[in-house]
Amino acid sequence: MTPLQRYIAEEIALDHADGLLNRREALRRLGLLGFGIPAAAALLAACSSQNNDQPATSQPPSAATPATPPGSGSALPTTPITFAGPDNRQLRAAWAAAAQPRGGVLVIHENKGLTDHIRSVTGRFAGAGYSALAVDLLSEKGGTAAFTDPAQATAELSNIPQEQFIADLRAGLDELGRRVPGKKLGTTGFCFGGGLVWLLLASGPSALAAATPFYGPFPDKGDLSASKAAVLGIYAAADSRVDATRQAAEDALDRAGAPHDMWVAPNADHAFFNDTGPRYAPDAANEAWRRVLDWYGTHLG
Repeated sequence: MTPLQRYIAEEIALDHADGLLNRREALRRLGLLGFGIPAAAALLAACSSQNNDQPATSQPPSAATPATPPGSGSALPTTPITFAGPDNRQLRAAWAAAAQPRGGVLVIHENKGLTDHIRSVTGRFAGAGYSALAVDLLSEKGGTAAFTDPAQATAELSNIPQEQFIADLRAGLDELGRRVPGKKLGTTGFCFGGGLVWLLLASGPSALAAATPFYGPFPDKGDLSASKAAVLGIYAAADSRVDATRQAAEDALDRAGAPHDMWVAPNADHAFFNDTGPRYAPDAANEAWRRVLDWYGTHLG
């Protein structure tokens, strides 16, 4: 099992531990990943045991918090596009063009694929002045929309080799560079996509000038020495699983010598930025968005 496959499996088990999935559904989803009943049950038990002392952190929007998710008020519409990827494969993506782009942002989706939420975030970046592109990493399987069962989309993502993800994301950077010529590029990813941001940074030199991974696990022995990107890592105080990799990320960034900062959102859990999910934390999401735009304003222009 690859680290990304393990990560996806643990996501399912923690959703069960938090009461977001019943046992039957959690076992079904782990079965789609190739887990037998004994192995799946053991993983659920282990994650439930680790989670027993964690307080619930999901927050309903308060009266003092704007009703619209951060950036939504100025978001621009996205357009579905296709472009040439590696090995003559056609890649699908959502594209949003800023009127006068200050830079470009590659948006990397969660383990559910290219959803309406990710399209929304792509449009929010464009509304903030950064033309944005979100590659559908399920393009080879007909795209995310081809899956009526979100769990099956997640299972398909778990079977795609890590090297293919990196190749497709690099093709996305190339396409983004063609669409915003002469502008600096950044990348933002969430959860599974946040982990892919780290992998992209560790994959060798690229056009990236900045990156803002949201609660993405740092890869074992990740080496960022070939990356020149300025990195803002976003974490959540209650997300102990991913936060456990934060020190390794900081150490790798220190060794690389690139500008970097880490922010841990208080009173928030994994996936707190996703306004369509049960762990959405409006205050943390608004502050994270402000910090990301400040970061890109400094390092992209």
